[in-house]
Amino acid sequence: MDFLPAYEFQKCVSRYRGDHKVQNFSCRDQFLSMAFAQLTYRESLRDIETCLQSIDSKLYHMGFRSKVARSTLADANESRDWRIYADFAQVLIAIARPLYASDPIDVDLDQSLYALDSTTIDLCLSLFPWAFYVMDRGYIDFERLFVFTLCSAFFVVRTKENVLLQRRYSHPVDKTTGVRSDHTVILTAFDSAKVYPDSLRRVSYLDIETKKRLQFLTNNFVLPALTIAQIYKCRWQVELFFKWIKQHLRIKVFYGTSENAVKTQIWIAVSIYVLVAIARKRLGLEKSLYQILQIFSITSLEKVPILEMFEAFDSQSELLDNSNQLILFDL
Repeated sequence: MDFLPAYEFQKCVSRYRGDHKVQNFSCRDQFLSMAFAQLTYRESLRDIETCLQSIDSKLYHMGFRSKVARSTLADANESRDWRIYADFAQVLIAIARPLYASDPIDVDLDQSLYALDSTTIDLCLSLFPWAFYVMDRGYIDFERLFVFTLCSAFFVVRTKENVLLQRRYSHPVDKTTGVRSDHTVILTAFDSAKVYPDSLRRVSYLDIETKKRLQFLTNNFVLPALTIAQIYKCRWQVELFFKWIKQHLRIKVFYGTSENAVKTQIWIAVSIYVLVAIARKRLGLEKSLYQILQIFSITSLEKVPILEMFEAFDSQSELLDNSNQLILFDL
């Protein structure tokens, strides 16, 4: 955390009054707790609390000024403005960009900004509480779709013209968004109705860019009609978003379900990813970001300078390599 620009961080906190009337567990404590969880692959708030309490004597030198309780961390993630950490991530990205000007492919900061575009992230977070399957019209199989429904999963599929449907209810829509209709329907063809007896939702949407009128079927009756259309239209961006999150930020679980909590976790994860990228360049480390993050995951609590730590790892690797070679020749 020596590479964390404390002044810039505090500016972001002050901008959104993050520490206003806070006596214990500041935004910095929250950031450090989430950073620890990110670096060490913690799986839950209870996991974070247990691990940090087990090393209570080391917390002060790590920068903590308050004890960490899962309820306190949960409240902070829920209530403190996520824009504090989004703004701070942008500060770090601005610092990292010049460092990687000669080899931008190594750390794809531009892709991170694209993947975390506000429109994409809001759409992805609207899907977060559910499992969603998005399919083209070539994949319409009502027997399989009903299995999704029985498993409490949701789907959006572009429908074919020859699918026979009967409208049961009409719902109001805002046609300025491109949505043309929102209906509750049932299948009328005997074979289709037999394998999918429940009601469906049909959303008709006019794509302003292509001038094409698209119709979608879904079993989700909660999300706005426009979101249903956007799920299909942005299906590749959504897939890339979660793929990027999994590959680069290594987020396997979210510690909260609210929009604020999820965005807070994502932006702190981005900050840690970029901080490691900054440290890598400034220290002249040759290892990849993946290797550095793996090493940090088991050494984040060590009172050892980073360069000294990596020299030790290199020495151990050489010993292991030599040892394996000797065993091989002994055979």
